Amino acid sequence: MAPSLPTERLAGRPFDPPAGLAELREQRPLSRLSYPDGHTGWLVTSHALVREVLADSRFSVRPELRHLPVPGAPGGNQPAPPGMFSGMDEPEHGRYRRLLTGQFTVRRMRRLTEQIQKITDEHLDAMARHGGPVDLVRAAAQPIPAQVICELLGVPYADRARFQGHALDLFRLDASPEQLAAAYSAVHEFIRELVAAKRAAPTDDLLSGLTTSDLTDEELVNIGFVLLGAGLDTTANMLALGVFALLSHPGQLAALRADPGLAGHAVEELLRYLSIIPFTVRTALTDLELHGERISAGETVTVSVPAANRDPARFADPDTLDLLRPASGHVAFGHGVHQCLGQQLARVELQVVLPALLTRFPALRLAIPAEDVALRADMLIYGVHELPVSWEE
Repeated sequence: MAPSLPTERLAGRPFDPPAGLAELREQRPLSRLSYPDGHTGWLVTSHALVREVLADSRFSVRPELRHLPVPGAPGGNQPAPPGMFSGMDEPEHGRYRRLLTGQFTVRRMRRLTEQIQKITDEHLDAMARHGGPVDLVRAAAQPIPAQVICELLGVPYADRARFQGHALDLFRLDASPEQLAAAYSAVHEFIRELVAAKRAAPTDDLLSGLTTSDLTDEELVNIGFVLLGAGLDTTANMLALGVFALLSHPGQLAALRADPGLAGHAVEELLRYLSIIPFTVRTALTDLELHGERISAGETVTVSVPAANRDPARFADPDTLDLLRPASGHVAFGHGVHQCLGQQLARVELQVVLPALLTRFPALRLAIPAEDVALRADMLIYGVHELPVSWEE
């Protein structure tokens, strides 16, 4: 039995999964796991078993059934409220997902791609005017996804700072219950105001499009909460940590600079290699057998995304960053019916921003030693707190 989910990363290896996961995957890919609340469940670490669990409808995502493998992780023991589709099983989940999928039209995605390029250029221009060094997190990695998701939902960009401050608090592992409750309340109030504005005066955005359905205000608020929260922190951290990884691998950085058309491959490999979502959880709805073990109804299974994406049974030489690798099949966006709804938007952002940054600043480099970069070891989503960079003028 693993006494707890491995979370500690080896010093000097910021891009590798927590120590201990590889050994578990090799020796016992389905192992017993002790949870902070006293529950005894399971940990899955192989790529094949991770996909099997995530595709199996006998496992539930419902928050009232689950146990979380790290102390203080945001969660709850109440059923997901109306519209909070990420915490629902079928058929409720499918109803919301179908409505949302219909809003991700080809026309809207094409327009968003053009907006992403425009937003990116504006922020890189501002970086150039400021001159180095700058914190890439605040200069580009956070504001670009924030503005993109605001474009998608029709949020006035002037309000982004108010939302983002509260949204980031939701992902802190060291936040008190009172701090989490305050952040949750503030974000919901922000979106409630937005829904009311869209009801009164619809515009050409996803949230306005949903107001024409039979969804209630409460459902719309919770859907907006899921999309706005998910669209900020994950993409921001992939951008910042992705740049850190590239700057730490000069050969791979040179390959992408030499061929911006490599961006598609590069993004998939970075998603696999970095795996910023450390885990997801499922709870067995019935007694079942998995990998020769009996999983009892009510037992929570924690799925390790980093361990699955570094599985040598699926990816050759998995601990090496190789932008030419065909990295399809990774589970950075999950798998099965709950696979990330906005994954294509995230891919577009990464494919636009990373080459643009490296082309605009061909001499981009870390402004501090790599070992001094502050890692988000205290956050649910992995990344960096700051990434000071500079370039030759």
